Amino acid sequence: MSLRPPRGISSVSTVTGAFFLAQCAFLAASPALAAGNAPVPNPGDTAWMLTSSALVLMMSIPGLALFYGGLVRSKNMASILTQVFTIVALVGVLWTLYGYSLAFGDGGSLQPFIGGLGKAFLRGVGPDVNAPTFTPGHVIPELAYFVFQMTFAMITPALIIGAFAERMKFSAVFVFITAWVTLIYFPIAHWVWAVADPNVIVDAATELAAATTDEAKKLSQDKIDAATSSVGWIAGGLAPWMKGVGALDFAGGTVVHINAGIAGFVGALIVGKRIGYGKEALPPHSLTMSMIGASLLWVGWFGFNAGSNLEANGTTALAFVNTMVATAGAALSWLLVEWAVKGKPSLLGLISGAVAGLVAVTPASGFAGPIGSLALGFIVSPICLFFVSKVKNTFGYDDALDVFGVHCIGGITGALATGILVSPALGGVGITDYSNIGENFAGKYEMIPQMIAQGTAVGATLLYSGIGSAILYKIVDLVIGLRPAPDQEREGLDITDHGERAYNL
Repeated sequence: MSLRPPRGISSVSTVTGAFFLAQCAFLAASPALAAGNAPVPNPGDTAWMLTSSALVLMMSIPGLALFYGGLVRSKNMASILTQVFTIVALVGVLWTLYGYSLAFGDGGSLQPFIGGLGKAFLRGVGPDVNAPTFTPGHVIPELAYFVFQMTFAMITPALIIGAFAERMKFSAVFVFITAWVTLIYFPIAHWVWAVADPNVIVDAATELAAATTDEAKKLSQDKIDAATSSVGWIAGGLAPWMKGVGALDFAGGTVVHINAGIAGFVGALIVGKRIGYGKEALPPHSLTMSMIGASLLWVGWFGFNAGSNLEANGTTALAFVNTMVATAGAALSWLLVEWAVKGKPSLLGLISGAVAGLVAVTPASGFAGPIGSLALGFIVSPICLFFVSKVKNTFGYDDALDVFGVHCIGGITGALATGILVSPALGGVGITDYSNIGENFAGKYEMIPQMIAQGTAVGATLLYSGIGSAILYKIVDLVIGLRPAPDQEREGLDITDHGERAYNL
């Protein structure tokens, strides 16, 4: 009998293996489940989710703000800090009013593509309402899930601004981001992360196994079909047997990085190049600030990836370790490749490699093994370095802070690699099938179908976000204009947009 654990249970140790066996026994014998009583949140899981939410918030402010801020010229430092902080506040409000509902509500007939407004203004979401995790019999408070997902919605659009940094009006950024999170981010989050409740599937599958009449079997199968139909059409995080594409995205390779990366790339093309780009030096004004920001990103990313397990268990530890080793490998890889190619190892290259590793391991963090994640870190940096240097220079686009080259390309690399590294033969955790009670949730892993699913998710994200973002940029440009006047851009957005400077020397 196969004992391959599902997403919520990891085989990282003998102790955890014993825990998995105990889980199986619990599912079979638990009076609570047998009687249909609702599971109760584990205080440790709840504490971990709230901690993870705080860590992911730290990634945006101050992490991303300092990382991006240090990479621009001093005359635009306050502008970048203001944009990031404003986006965090703006998206927090939109998420509370209707974003959470659109991403994770019941969309009715539109369910595969968008949630409804049933949870708008947090209707029905209170301290006594729970949300399922990935282990049957486990739940967390829905408010903990709400605020955790809020921090993802906050950082994703903030990533975009690095592509057109130093040359887009604050008013244009404000309007564009409002439209973008509503029309692009919330739907894609629903596509990938609106997944079925494993508790419902396991209960129905148990009933199906025990059914003795055709009518009872049909009723149980209908319950499974209904549960597996209530997912986003990409259905990330669970298995291909569901009524979705079945792409695996543990913590947001598609939703966050490819999504923001392609939106930033399109923006860089439409907004145009910075004045002086390619003719004069436009160096970072403070690599010290950027190094501090990158370090905060690395620390906060443990909440981003390990928190995405929604529990505190072996898989959480696996995602944590994978995040650590992939990032270390990618930072070292970028440093060494740059040293070999350019003759000098740079701090900018080192921290860029770390971010590339964090991006690439995001979709794979709970699915791959540590050695697979380390290999992914080593591989992704040369790929991203090639795009931020050779490709960008060849085509001449001004992706100011390399959002496309690091986030989009790193996200694509990680998303595709996830389809390979999830294989048990390569140390991955395998595929989960909650309806397969007899095999302890073990699903069948097939590389080609899984890679097709991963490629579908990547392609869909690139097309929807890329085309949708282009339309939004054009609308904003027609209504209020995207760029400041040339003399305002030369003076710097700190003064022209905000009437203040980051530094008073």
